[in-house]
Amino acid sequence: MGESIHRRGLMLVLSSPSGAGKTTLSRLLLDADPNISLSVSATTRPPRPGEVDGKDYSFVDRPTFDRMVEEDAFLEHAVVFDNCYGTPAAPVFEALDAGRDVLFDIDWQGTQQLADKAGDDLVRVFVLPPSVEALEQRLRKRAQDPEDVVRGRMAKASEEMSHFSEYEYVIVNDDLDKSHRQIVSILEAERTKRTRQTGLVEFVNRLREGR
Repeated sequence: MGESIHRRGLMLVLSSPSGAGKTTLSRLLLDADPNISLSVSATTRPPRPGEVDGKDYSFVDRPTFDRMVEEDAFLEHAVVFDNCYGTPAAPVFEALDAGRDVLFDIDWQGTQQLADKAGDDLVRVFVLPPSVEALEQRLRKRAQDPEDVVRGRMAKASEEMSHFSEYEYVIVNDDLDKSHRQIVSILEAERTKRTRQTGLVEFVNRLREGR
């Protein structure tokens, strides 16, 4: 068995409109691949029952969050329903340096912020629903929301889907197993990019020298 060639990890972003299946696809990927982990966001909202600090989120107070923003400690951050969310940069870059991949389940706005700081480390995948009808059906099936809430999410989905062209890869999630296989294929291809295999020069030199 040949030796392992060191590579730099990558940031894999999955974005989609609500109800298109990115959270389910993220879970499938994390369960199947031990070398990729979900990015843990910092948030000012209080923990929900069952949530673990440092695993689900890093729970911080508002002054701490504001200080992290001032120190440019986040790869991306946003305010959602009066609560702040952000992706701390340090643990992400530590993982990449060690050759581990990090998964991001974020929207197009967060992805744009990430792109400004991540450079070539970023791999963007956008997940589309197979049809408007399928998306609406999933939203109605997922939660018993009032009609106006469903309509609001559908309107937001239209805006979100207009940003598909900002992503390198686009998947139409008409079959969960197929979509999962496509994401795995993308991940494997990106992992073997020459520029990510940082130990390649040394490895090839040893091959050429007969070692």
